Amino acid sequence: MSSGDGGEVASAAAGPPTPLEWKFSQVFGERTAGEEVQEVDIISAIEFDKTGDHLATGDRGGRVVLFERTDMKEHGGSRRDLERMDYPVSRHPEFRYKTEFQSHEPEFDYLKSLEIEEKINKIRWCQMANGALFLLSTNDKTIKFWKVQEKKIKKVADINVDPSKAAGTGGIASSSVSSSPKPYLANGGCSDRPYSSLSNDLSFPPGGIPSLRLPVVVTSSETSLVARCRRVYAHAHDYHINSISNNSDGETFISADDLRINLWNLEISNQSFNIVDVKPANMEDLTEVITSAEFHPTHCNMLAYSSSKGSIRLIDLRQSALCDSHSKLFEEQEAPGSRSFFTEIIASISDVKFARDGRYLLSRDYMTLKLWDINMDSGPVATFQVHEYLRPKLCDLYENDSIFDKFECCLSGDGLRVATGSYSNLFRVFGCAAGSTEATTLEASKNPMRRQVQTPSRPSRSLSSSITRVVRRGGESPGADANGNSFDFTTKLLHLAWHPSENSIACAAANSLYMYYA
Repeated sequence: MSSGDGGEVASAAAGPPTPLEWKFSQVFGERTAGEEVQEVDIISAIEFDKTGDHLATGDRGGRVVLFERTDMKEHGGSRRDLERMDYPVSRHPEFRYKTEFQSHEPEFDYLKSLEIEEKINKIRWCQMANGALFLLSTNDKTIKFWKVQEKKIKKVADINVDPSKAAGTGGIASSSVSSSPKPYLANGGCSDRPYSSLSNDLSFPPGGIPSLRLPVVVTSSETSLVARCRRVYAHAHDYHINSISNNSDGETFISADDLRINLWNLEISNQSFNIVDVKPANMEDLTEVITSAEFHPTHCNMLAYSSSKGSIRLIDLRQSALCDSHSKLFEEQEAPGSRSFFTEIIASISDVKFARDGRYLLSRDYMTLKLWDINMDSGPVATFQVHEYLRPKLCDLYENDSIFDKFECCLSGDGLRVATGSYSNLFRVFGCAAGSTEATTLEASKNPMRRQVQTPSRPSRSLSSSITRVVRRGGESPGADANGNSFDFTTKLLHLAWHPSENSIACAAANSLYMYYA
């Protein structure tokens, strides 16, 4: 795969890059053996920001948790500064917990008698400004725009009493009353009441306090992180929101549900423009729904959306205000005679992502990853089999609803590799450079490489036929994957993200966030 500019990807003459060796980096929220996972703690969204210095996760309980990179800060300065120094730059990305906040709460739609769960469906980072972080988060119905900023803590100083002697009750000195005949009050006055009637908490130095000093609020050097919801974009979707995507212009974003895509301005929360509407006049004529949508990374007028029929449409906002007609359609024709009851279900695309340069599109359907060149709509340039050994099990997967699981996909920053999840907490990394045979199976655990098998040395590669990158050993034994391991449909790795500039992957296994580097 070569980029449109020709500068990003290694040339074919140099040969394909060597397969990466992945190592465990960190885990957050690791479960102890036998510990039961709470439904609200299961991670439902992961996203790196553009710099790769921040990572956000959302969960089914409506919380957003932020992590920040620490291995760069310890040396200080930018990577460019570090490269000028003598010591080698650590290639081990490390993150730490930064803060968390409750983004969404469960709601009830009284008009439709419908419960709206608080689960975070998607998180997208916006441009930073003045040291503050900005991000969009959405549940099924409502999108929120958050600002996370460090605020200096304000403290009360310059009060009359000595804080070291302050009592727990009122913050007034609790030392014993002096031998003065009359007890004095806080403002220097004198009480005529007998001494015994005064509490020990209200005791002051002899002669009272000469002057009244009012408390002064001062800003300390300590800081705390504050998350503030700046805007709420609501009541624009009749169906569940499946995608949000920021535009490269930094001003607008889209939100997509099953039948419509809306265009928003970040500054305006009470108005959006409907740019795609696939709802038929008669709902009985409905044949496909929108499953995912994303803006082009550099062209602010282009966006792509995928459908449940396995097609991807590229639309140009310059053509018309309502983009019901697409400028390009990407779909793969099914082989004659291969149609079955499950064909349409497994063809449904669950996620679509642009490569960083915008030349390529990656799509994930139930069985495969497909890489598309936006200049060539005759078919995908590469197809990667994710878990082909499950094909004989499609009937079981349909019975337990696993066949409707929505797996995400991601591309590396250099466009040389793609990744997606599978069952048994496994995820796959494929090389997509010309001639590459890289097909790594990793497990979301502290020992990611323990499920490795040898990959075929020369997979067949053509535009019409798919690239099979799995050794089918153990595929015919019931309940076993390609490596002979038993598979577990309840532990699925749906969400993962690739660092924008380094070979580092963050993935979610239930309530645990695992991070790997190569």
